[in-house]
Amino acid sequence: MNTEMLVNVYQPEESRIAIVEDGVLEELYVERNSQESFVGNIYKGRVVNIESSIQAAFVDFGVGSNGFLHVSDVEAEYFKHLPPVENSRPQRDRSRPPVNKGGRRPQNKRPGSERSVAGKPSIQQIFKRGDEVLVQVIKDGIGTKGPTLSTYISIPGRYLVLMPALQRVGISRKIINLDDRKKLRDIIKELEPPEGLGFIVRTAGIDRSEKDLRRDMNYLLRLWKTIVRRIEKQSAPVDIYEESDMITRTIRDIYTSEIDRVLIDDKTQYERAREFMKVVLPKQVDRVQFYEGSEPLFHKYNIEQEITNIQSRTVPLQGGGSIVIDPTEALVAIDVNSGTHRVDDNAEETAYQVNIKAAKEISRQIRLRDLGGVIVNDFIDMKAEKHRRGVERELQNAVKRDRARTKVLRISPFGLIEMTRQRIRPSLKRSIYEECPCCNGTGSVKTAESVAIEVMREVMRASSQESIGRISVELNHRVATYLANKKRKELLELEDRNKVVINFESRYDVNPNHLEIRCQSKFGDEIAFSHSMSSK
Repeated sequence: MNTEMLVNVYQPEESRIAIVEDGVLEELYVERNSQESFVGNIYKGRVVNIESSIQAAFVDFGVGSNGFLHVSDVEAEYFKHLPPVENSRPQRDRSRPPVNKGGRRPQNKRPGSERSVAGKPSIQQIFKRGDEVLVQVIKDGIGTKGPTLSTYISIPGRYLVLMPALQRVGISRKIINLDDRKKLRDIIKELEPPEGLGFIVRTAGIDRSEKDLRRDMNYLLRLWKTIVRRIEKQSAPVDIYEESDMITRTIRDIYTSEIDRVLIDDKTQYERAREFMKVVLPKQVDRVQFYEGSEPLFHKYNIEQEITNIQSRTVPLQGGGSIVIDPTEALVAIDVNSGTHRVDDNAEETAYQVNIKAAKEISRQIRLRDLGGVIVNDFIDMKAEKHRRGVERELQNAVKRDRARTKVLRISPFGLIEMTRQRIRPSLKRSIYEECPCCNGTGSVKTAESVAIEVMREVMRASSQESIGRISVELNHRVATYLANKKRKELLELEDRNKVVINFESRYDVNPNHLEIRCQSKFGDEIAFSHSMSSK
């Protein structure tokens, strides 16, 4: 398999990185300078509000919008001075169980919801307004929601992750080979990490020598000392540590020996990437190459067309069939259609084969589009149990390569497979597109006839007021044309009956549902008039 990492940074406003396997786009990362990301950054913040009802604190960490810190993301260092948490529930007299009206047993709630998460005090016990707290951004703000914060600090290196709160050494759960895990544990013991600090060995640490791991640990320790000094000297809110730029971060986190070469189309970024590779992987520095072609890099590898395709609602499957992707506010719905795919007039086998192809493509599409949250996949119904289990396994295997955390449930009797995917930042579509000002993101607007009918209602209501002598209506040209052709007689009768002048202003530069009504008295004075019709 030929695997390449293509880095397109020729346009200064945008950085794009694509992972291509045998000509197929498998992963895509897009970052724009205008859409600043705070994920991975560490800040010294100040608690500005406590919301006990949702067991969360809002933290000002100096970026303009307050971050959301849930009690489950607060590490023990912040509440170890508090009295021990009792895990047992309060006892009651079991000889006569109390009941509410309707026969329901009441819940045993503790006053003030003081134990919101198992083993932890409540958020109002841990923090007070004005408290300083060291936080790391784990998810960028989406829409009106601010960034999500955690006090569990993690600083990634090439092979290790420094986690001060962990206070032990662990191995990534993605390393499942027992021999590899044992070998890495032995190496880490020889490194003798400092007391009170924790480290996790990343998957990139497999088959690395003790020298490589020691170099990475020493780098992280030097970085942590620098961070500690800044924490001690600076007062909140303040930026303590910023993540590396996108190219350095991607090479650090994603590059593996399976990638045959890294092509970069900007000379400055190419030099920077080579310098970074010399530090972390000096033997593979020659795999970083400068792209000197005259044709733009992403056009050369047909990535631009792929990016256009992944914005489509319908994705065709090889050999027939398709999947339809509909993101909503709360979840993503994906529907699988058989289309023209047929297997020997066998409906069961046709459904199975289309579903298998769809499972692979669904995994690829949610990676490329960076979809997150709850995802509901509606597969074609299958009767055979072996086929149902086969589609489950195919989807579970396909999402294993996803770097975001995913969880796949079993197929339901209705052919649905529910899954969740870690949402770290807004989806690719949210980053590239904005909501249509005409339809407010619904994808549809009222017809000219519908708007004209509503306009007539509003004009009739305005003309019925004795104080109004002139009505000026500003609207879309399609609606104005409809009114002129279909409602001319009614409008003339309305003017004559109510002794008013009705004037329409047709405009081409407004949305199809636009409506603005201005009213004047018979003497030319402006009269306030509010209409109920939305202009969007």
